[in-house]
Amino acid sequence: MPRPKIKRRLRFQPDVYYFKPRGIPLRALEEMVLFPDELEALKLYELDGLDQTACAKKMNVSQPTFARILDGAMKKIAEALIKGKAIRIERK
Repeated sequence: MPRPKIKRRLRFQPDVYYFKPRGIPLRALEEMVLFPDELEALKLYELDGLDQTACAKKMNVSQPTFARILDGAMKKIAEALIKGKAIRIERK
């Protein structure tokens, strides 16, 4: 039986919930779903410029867990950009 997930501390609430390639209707696109914890990880690491240890403390997770969250987010965004997919930001 897996361990129960620790509640993650999420503070960032985006104003926008979709990004898509220009000129293609949303209904014609596949979408990648970016979860709130992945968006928070990207914000803390890339925009706020914190190191992974500080980011992990802010999110109330371990550093290896933070690294996995960040890696997943970056892979989703890369796939969306390379393959022309929409990005939907899941709400809490």
